[in-house]
Amino acid sequence: MVNGSKSENGPVRERTTERTGSLYGRKALVIGLTGGIASGKTTVANMLKARGATVISADDIVHQLLKPGTDVYKAVVREFGQTVLTEKGEINREKLASIVFRDPAKRTLLESIVHPRVLRRLSEEAERFRQSCQGVLVLEIPLLIETSFVKVVDKVLVVTAEQPTQIERLEKRYGITREEAILRIESQLPTSEKIKYADWVISTEGTLEDTESQVSRVWDIIQKSLANQK
Repeated sequence: MVNGSKSENGPVRERTTERTGSLYGRKALVIGLTGGIASGKTTVANMLKARGATVISADDIVHQLLKPGTDVYKAVVREFGQTVLTEKGEINREKLASIVFRDPAKRTLLESIVHPRVLRRLSEEAERFRQSCQGVLVLEIPLLIETSFVKVVDKVLVVTAEQPTQIERLEKRYGITREEAILRIESQLPTSEKIKYADWVISTEGTLEDTESQVSRVWDIIQKSLANQK
């Protein structure tokens, strides 16, 4: 499935011709890629990368920020204690996740530590790309809508999967129970709400070939849009 969906309240991004790159005399487009947990975001991001897009993952930035010795690492250990550390002194992200997905207050606390720094880095990357590059930058951000970062990007691509598929993927990926998987899914904004912000929607319910076909159609639209920029 590939389609576009607009909010009934009108445009949700501060998009003008200038924001899509022509302010700098270049053809650049910044796309926010989002979707529910285990919806197939990274798979779609990799397909776009194979077609020539530059891809930056918010999760990769989180990994960097959580390395021992960083300010974020120190803040997390201070707030959550030594129990979230591995024997090597690294933050056990899965253990941390099991804590915050069961306690909304602790999840909010963790987000207050991590999100501002991640979003600042992504904003810098988007601005740098608009000023110095041509082509497509894809920012893979699970909480694109929830953090209001949607205002920074030019287009939004939402990746979807049915809840049973998400549950199965989470169980296999992390070895967690069905109940834990549901907790993680329900902690996020419903996919139906994310789609309201979408310019394109790609479903990963089918085969990889099905997903590839949808990505190809979106990529063609993107290339036509870039070609039409002055």
